[in-house]
Amino acid sequence: MNQPLLSVRDLSVAFSQGGGTSIAVDHVSFDIQPGETVALVGESGSGKSVTALSVLKLLPYPAASHPSGEIHYGGMDLLKAAEPQLRGVRGNDISMIFQEPMTSLNPLHSIERQIGEVLKLHRGMSGEKARARTLELLHQVGIREPEKRLDAFPHQLSGGQRQRVMIAMALANEPKLLIADEPTTALDVTVQAQILELLADLKRKRGLSMLFITHDLGIVRRIADRVCVMTKGKIVETGPTAEIFANPQHEYTRHLLAAEPKGQPPAADLEAETVMTGRDVRVWFPIKKGFLRKVVDHVKAVDGIDVTVRAGQTLGVVGESGSGKTTLGLALSRMISSQGEITFRGQRIDQRSFREMRPLRREMQIVFQDPFGSLSPRMSVSEIIEEGLKIHEKRLSAEERDQMVVDVLEEVGLDPAARFRYPHEFSGGQRQRIAIARAMVLKPRFVMLDEPTSALDMSVQAQVVDLLRDLQKRHDLAYLFISHDLKVVRALANEVIVMRNGKVVETGTAEQIFTEPQTDYTRALIAAAFDIKTAPTGVVSE
Repeated sequence: MNQPLLSVRDLSVAFSQGGGTSIAVDHVSFDIQPGETVALVGESGSGKSVTALSVLKLLPYPAASHPSGEIHYGGMDLLKAAEPQLRGVRGNDISMIFQEPMTSLNPLHSIERQIGEVLKLHRGMSGEKARARTLELLHQVGIREPEKRLDAFPHQLSGGQRQRVMIAMALANEPKLLIADEPTTALDVTVQAQILELLADLKRKRGLSMLFITHDLGIVRRIADRVCVMTKGKIVETGPTAEIFANPQHEYTRHLLAAEPKGQPPAADLEAETVMTGRDVRVWFPIKKGFLRKVVDHVKAVDGIDVTVRAGQTLGVVGESGSGKTTLGLALSRMISSQGEITFRGQRIDQRSFREMRPLRREMQIVFQDPFGSLSPRMSVSEIIEEGLKIHEKRLSAEERDQMVVDVLEEVGLDPAARFRYPHEFSGGQRQRIAIARAMVLKPRFVMLDEPTSALDMSVQAQVVDLLRDLQKRHDLAYLFISHDLKVVRALANEVIVMRNGKVVETGTAEQIFTEPQTDYTRALIAAAFDIKTAPTGVVSE
């Protein structure tokens, strides 16, 4: 073997809080060779990201400390290096792509300014030179018409575009080692395939080494040369990727490999009660220009869509970011204004004001993508869940409300004794169960599920899918399930509509869509979801 590019030896990380100390990483060792991709794999809380952040000393010191360990790069121990030495390594030799680009990018700065800042700090570039290099980087990472994106702000880009900008910033100074922390977790399957192909291509062309952090073993199989499996702060198994997948030795590795949404949805029942219908639903956002802000065009986010959602059934809405999936769900729920006919349990609701919709809100609930963002950090779990009861069930006493909170927590598989704790004290999967409990306590008939599993570990995803299927069967719920994860949709949905650019490109039963897709776009989505290698590239206009 060659001399390792990075060598981590006996690394431990401890966090001090409340007078005590907790060990997040426990005597971890691994090497990364030049041109090699090593994957750190494990579920949330396993210590993957803490290990990666330790490499560049990005942990919150002094709360974080290293009871043991060395991290050798370029003849120096990074853990003992002075701040000026570390600044020379960060961004120049070792760069990092973070998991959530929306929180990593500055919302107040344009894309050109943010990439230019990296070039100015490390290369002394400014003006036309920095602009030319920025355009070159954006082109390299597959952003179409980059000249038009220079003045854009992060919120004006799709998830895939923001992640590409993060990659461009990380590659600006041509580093030798790229640390990628869950870089594809929240991305569409086709965008995910493109990002992985982009990283693999950069590795081939530049001899780039990568430390790739993920909980998705499907991705690891296609991008990593070696795998280190982590749980509870320890590496429990390591070896060549093919060997780990063919013959996993540790029980935890076998658990990860088996963790996928399983089971089948109930058979499609066209005779079931119709709960929600939409006919020719349209949501157009005006584009205004000039001093007088004259409307010159429209963004047709949802453009003439028909849908039917039935009791005890799940309508899956799939498509990439920007296809209009969530906008359609918000329109049907009357959370945003729309055109076209919308009927809920036999009542026309498209002409109702938001005030007139209030009596129906208890029957129409939403579970959002990010449970941490949708739960108030200042309210206890009990307060979060009973908030809807205080609005819609004012006749209930405090004791009756508390009993309903206890009952619904038991129903979603959480200990009722935890109802006085706060959201930050729970894992991602537990927070999503709290969000589901908040919706279910009102005993709704229709639930919009907006990417409810996309940010969760694979094994937690499978648990949440089982929970949703069980709740649907028990309460005869109608689900509108919005997702880019076709594996989850296949496990839950009876019928599927495929959206692109605000329109439906294909619709049918789940069986028809997954076994006999009729359009190239649907086939590309399915190929990307079930075998990333074979997914056609260039499907997404970034």
